[in-house]
Amino acid sequence: MTRKKTKNYNIVEVIWQDAEEIGDVGWNDKKKQLREAKKPCPVMRTVGYEVYRDKDHIALLSSIGTKDCSTLEKIPMSFTITITPLSPISP
Repeated sequence: MTRKKTKNYNIVEVIWQDAEEIGDVGWNDKKKQLREAKKPCPVMRTVGYEVYRDKDHIALLSSIGTKDCSTLEKIPMSFTITITPLSPISP
């Protein structure tokens, strides 16, 4: 049995600020919504294989094989705070 080579990708940690929607379907208490409006959006941390990056977004996979992979997570670059490499690409 021969093993197929998988392309090596950098593993990175992306710290990013997420958009948020608060409230239920229908009517919501205005005082509560106005209090929530002042709170900052949540800051998220995502670690994964960086499979794509351009000026608009970065795309990560948490698991990758020769034929299959996990779901793809795309984060807009305008949401990113930092992108930190955790492992270099091996030769």
